[in-house]
Amino acid sequence: MIRDALVIALIVVGVFFLTVGTIGMLRLPNVYNRMHATSKPTTLGTAAIFLAGFAYFGPGSEGLTALIGMVFLFLTVPTGAHMIARAAEKIGVPFLGSVTWPDESALIEDRDDDAERSDD
Repeated sequence: MIRDALVIALIVVGVFFLTVGTIGMLRLPNVYNRMHATSKPTTLGTAAIFLAGFAYFGPGSEGLTALIGMVFLFLTVPTGAHMIARAAEKIGVPFLGSVTWPDESALIEDRDDDAERSDD
């Protein structure tokens, strides 16, 4: 009884976050915002559904498969989102408003300044 309620609650939470991610992907204006909308909520939604599978099947082979799926999800989604953002930046997709990428030469100069201060 309690396990069934936990499984239902996790599925409801998962469906909610997956729905929010889908709506965000359809409504947001550019690739950067859409990438954020699909990576954050859908990761939480899918993780909740994986947890529901683990709660339903228990620690046997099916439950272990759910946990392995969660680990794979948490390793691949941030990497994929990062690669999409970098690819969009490299082909020149602009940000909205006054947001810009950090200037890489300024970052290198800051690192050099920090290294010089640590030597003193």
